[in-house]
Amino acid sequence: MSAIRITDKAAEHIQALLAKKEGAVGIRLGTSTHGCSGLGYTVDYVEEPSTEDELVEDKGVKVYVDRKSLLFLLGTEMDWEDSMFSTGFKFTNPNEKGRCGCGESFHV
Repeated sequence: MSAIRITDKAAEHIQALLAKKEGAVGIRLGTSTHGCSGLGYTVDYVEEPSTEDELVEDKGVKVYVDRKSLLFLLGTEMDWEDSMFSTGFKFTNPNEKGRCGCGESFHV
């Protein structure tokens, strides 16, 4: 079982992002202190993989999950949303206990 699940839409968008970023071999998913609820998701390019990261390879993409964030992210589904009101990665995280009113941060 993988640490996270990647939807087809997310994989397609990750492939498109990596095609535009020379030297990138994948993306890193993590968390940082953010917003009024405490944690926010981070997504960055990976040029040099770290042995500290958990590698999830699925649907032709590599997502490196920051080991410090792994417990907060286990079981998370990573999706891509492109609607009239929101465009970006969408995370469905079973570990979330609540979100701030604007939806920018969460707590576990």
